[in-house]
Amino acid sequence: MSRAFDRESIPELSNADLEACCGTVTVARGLAYAQRHHVIDLDASPDHREVEGHVIGSSGQTYLTTVRLRPDATNPWLHHWSSLCTCPVGADCKHAVALAVAARVLREPDGPPPGRRWESALSPLLDVEDDAPHSPLGLLIEPITAGSARRTRWTVPSASGRPGLRMRPVVPGARGDWIRTGVSWESFAGGYYAYGHATFSDDMRDAMTAIADAHRRAVRAYGFGRMPDAIALDKLGAHWCALLEKAQQCGVALMTHPRQPSPVRIAPDPAAFVIEIERAGRDAVLRPGIDLPATIPGEATLVGNPATGWFAWDGPLVVLGRLAEPLDAARQRLVDAGPIEIPEADWGRFVATVLPGLRRRAEVRAVGPAIELPEEVPPRLRLTSTFEPGHQVLLEWQVVYGTGENAVHVPLQYDYQDPIRDRVAERELIAALRPVVTMERLWQRIGVDRTLVPVIRLHNFDTVAFSAVLADLQHLPELDVIVVGEPTAYTEVLDAPQIAFSATESAEGSGTDWFDLGISVTVAGEEVPLAQLIQALTQDASHLLLESGTWFSLDRPELERLRVLLDEARELQDRPSEGLRIGMVHVSLWEELVSLGVIDRQSARWEQAVTALADLGSREPVPPPAGLSADLRPYQLEGYQWLSLLWDVRMGGILADDMGLGKTLQVLAMVQRAAEEGTLADPVLIVAPTSVLSTWASEAARFAPALRSVILERTRGKAKVPLADAVGDAQLVITSYAVARIDEAAFRERSWSALVLDEAQFVKNHQSKTYQVMRRLPATRRFALTGTPLENSLMDLWSLLSLAAPGLYPRPTAFRDQWARPIESGSDPDRLATLRRRIRPLMLRRTKEAVATELPPKQEQVLTVALQSRHRAVYDRHLGRERQRILGLLDDVDGNRFAILRALTTLRLLALDPVLVSPEYAGLGASAKIETLVEHLTELAAEGHRALVFSQFTGFLTMAREALEQAGLETCYLDGSTRNRPEVIDRFRTGSADAFLISLKAGGFGLTLTEADYVFVVDPWWNPAAEAQAIDRTHRIGQTSPVNVYRLVSADTIEEKVVALQERKRDLFTRVVDEGALLSSALNAEDLRGLLER
Repeated sequence: MSRAFDRESIPELSNADLEACCGTVTVARGLAYAQRHHVIDLDASPDHREVEGHVIGSSGQTYLTTVRLRPDATNPWLHHWSSLCTCPVGADCKHAVALAVAARVLREPDGPPPGRRWESALSPLLDVEDDAPHSPLGLLIEPITAGSARRTRWTVPSASGRPGLRMRPVVPGARGDWIRTGVSWESFAGGYYAYGHATFSDDMRDAMTAIADAHRRAVRAYGFGRMPDAIALDKLGAHWCALLEKAQQCGVALMTHPRQPSPVRIAPDPAAFVIEIERAGRDAVLRPGIDLPATIPGEATLVGNPATGWFAWDGPLVVLGRLAEPLDAARQRLVDAGPIEIPEADWGRFVATVLPGLRRRAEVRAVGPAIELPEEVPPRLRLTSTFEPGHQVLLEWQVVYGTGENAVHVPLQYDYQDPIRDRVAERELIAALRPVVTMERLWQRIGVDRTLVPVIRLHNFDTVAFSAVLADLQHLPELDVIVVGEPTAYTEVLDAPQIAFSATESAEGSGTDWFDLGISVTVAGEEVPLAQLIQALTQDASHLLLESGTWFSLDRPELERLRVLLDEARELQDRPSEGLRIGMVHVSLWEELVSLGVIDRQSARWEQAVTALADLGSREPVPPPAGLSADLRPYQLEGYQWLSLLWDVRMGGILADDMGLGKTLQVLAMVQRAAEEGTLADPVLIVAPTSVLSTWASEAARFAPALRSVILERTRGKAKVPLADAVGDAQLVITSYAVARIDEAAFRERSWSALVLDEAQFVKNHQSKTYQVMRRLPATRRFALTGTPLENSLMDLWSLLSLAAPGLYPRPTAFRDQWARPIESGSDPDRLATLRRRIRPLMLRRTKEAVATELPPKQEQVLTVALQSRHRAVYDRHLGRERQRILGLLDDVDGNRFAILRALTTLRLLALDPVLVSPEYAGLGASAKIETLVEHLTELAAEGHRALVFSQFTGFLTMAREALEQAGLETCYLDGSTRNRPEVIDRFRTGSADAFLISLKAGGFGLTLTEADYVFVVDPWWNPAAEAQAIDRTHRIGQTSPVNVYRLVSADTIEEKVVALQERKRDLFTRVVDEGALLSSALNAEDLRGLLER
């Protein structure tokens, strides 16, 4: 052990120092070794703090031993002892003590005498130690009597409470008897209280020390506490018998009386725990005990608690013996309790439930011919399979012990405690089932064991899988299978399912546009419940099990497609209903459904409408009406025929041709045909922006002069004329969105053959009042005309579809979740293609590039205009201020939208001319954009060209007009406040004005200005569609000159960010309405941050 001393070297260590490190007994033996010159050599470090040498042991073997003193890390005056030795002890042994004692010669000035080395080497050989007399030593073993069991300070009685033995060391006395004087357990325990001067052999000491150490461990007596006067046998631990046998072999005499010593015999073989059963009259008696050698005449007494051995008296002789294994508490109590009676009435239950467990824990013997024990029967597994309705089976596993009426069924539960259970045998039975029972559901892992689930109810395909192995289980010899109920005969069908559809008149009557959708799926002639099929597909099930036991794979593309289409059909229901309904506007969905199977039945009206819409190209061409005073171009004829088809099937649609392709003419042709064929029972209501009412009236008079038309420009309140009187017998009623909204009640009092919404993007906001009024107008058909069905998001398209085909997507939230979000986010690429298929029958769009090939080319170019230095300084100062303000509002874009747009508008005005923001900037000089505009228009006018100039801001248009006129250019001007709009337009078309300055909203639609061949957009707008509409005022049918478009963009300003945003938003229109690539979303917080980047 490591002890610290105030010694400088090994030779300075005293005997007391060595005892503190190695113990008294070890030091005594080491001193004897040193005196007998067992240290044959030593080698010391210069400071004598490390000594190494060879020491001869008691058996003549030489050990290499090292002792050291290491300085203390904190106190330089202290040194720590340590030792190493190659002997079995390893450290702090008698060899280390002998080496430290021998090192004391190093204190002599001249070192060890030269002759001492040979003497040390030869002395062990010449030593006559073996011939020296040793003191005899004995162990007195005596019973613990009532008097001796009285607890004293130094006596330890038996711990078990049963009769016991104790032992004490003794030596021969002067009178020839054995006495305790001069020896005690302290003599061998190395304690402080050791006494006596007897000389015992090393072997004797080792054996007695081992007994003392075993006692200390058994009673947990650590340190240098005093040893008892006598040690009880059951205070020596489990190996007491071996310790006594070793002491006897080393020469220690074992005796039972100090004056008349009787020998103590140790039985050579261990005894075992046995239970003997014998007959006592009609009852049985169990006698638990120890199987003693046949030579032992009396009964034995157990030693230890739990018992590890036994002793028995044979007269004065005592026999000691060990047990084959220690007794546990239960078996020891049985031995202590003595015989146990089993009444005759309980014998059968004992044999069935208790005897198997006893046999596993002890040897059970039948004593005498009157008692007969049954043969041991190994346990068996039992499986009870209870088949229940709904493809369920209840499995219960049990272990059966015994046979016949006395058999015991024990649940196969891990925590079920029953003495009859043989866990080892059960594990072997379960292990034999693993190659056969491969269903993972039937197994569980408890700790490291993989065992069967005791009770489990299987469902559906687990039942099918179990049924497949049931026959194999019934043939296993070690398993009893009990089947309760009738198992279902399960059959897999490999043929493809047959799908059939039907569309019949709705129960609400044939006057509605809705039809009941019927779907049937059969496999091998058996009907498959549709709800069950869809649920299985939704849950990604691999197979479907029918009630009859037939099952089939769901890994078929047509079934998954059916699920997707039915999910879509459910979303299309305009109201809750038990079954599915489908409208004529859903012809594309019907086509995809039918492609999965066959048509079972359909109503004549449904078949007529669907056939016409689905196969427009094969329909007999509808000739233009005789009363139409125009020659329709091929694409206009196609549009007219498409509109006529929708009219005939009493449906609406969206005509989304590019601006300038004659949407008005196609609609007039449709109305003229209806009038000629007598299907125009009620007037057609045309709702358009105020600025184009006159255009409708003039083109109706020009192209369909036979149609009776009327314009309602004023509300009924101002006109003082009832609507019926104002309409009269007119077939075409033309009014504005404002008038229709205000006079909603009057317009709803009568029926309309059709409602035509021109420039339908005006009602793209489905939450606006105007939109809601248009939805409520009682029209048989609804048509939306627009060149830009999408401007910001897919919800714009939904608004138009909900007006033209109200049943296609009834709920905006469902459309947003099912279509808009997946498409705009790009999370579901297939959704866009599906949407295009759905709207194809109800939407027609042609571009000028595709159909109006005679149009001259259109060239577009961005002119970047650098701000003047003073203008730049003002812009940058405001940009820093507005940027911080906007960034602080972006956490709630919707709530702060007005404030954000106002700040952005300020930046856009500053990019044009700071004076538009504040008059204090009037002295900065002319705007760079105005100078650029004047320069270009002056040059163009000299070459004979005419131009349209568009701006969002009328203030800037006024400044540009003044600058152009000062430069000698003739101009026309149009904005929302212009009262004589037709006269201004006509003056430009028939006059010689060089430039027509138009606000974007006032001239973005309803104008045809092909007289100009140049277009200047002086400030970019968020919505590229609005700019495209403005540009198409001149690039349309009738234009004979190439059109050049210039967009003026102030360099390093918000305008450049707006142009970049336009490019992203332009994809939205192209993707859904035309063909294209990616799809972007509407203006969001990320877009706004991008606008403010420097």
